[in-house]
Amino acid sequence: MEKEQIERINELARKKKTVGLSEAELEEQAALRAQYLREFRANMEATLQAVRVEQADGTYKPLEKKKPN
Repeated sequence: MEKEQIERINELARKKKTVGLSEAELEEQAALRAQYLREFRANMEATLQAVRVEQADGTYKPLEKKKPN
């Protein structure tokens, strides 16, 4: 996400607290937040896939997703 887009998210958040947002601005804010979250989650997933945990025997094993109960 580009710096201008993050600044726009912050600008809309400040405006929402002070004077409120129009319907178009609310939609823009929702779209920007959704894009930010998608990119954040993708970056976090890539980071976690690169993590290796050292085992007791000295080998390294990638992280595994926790299985739901």
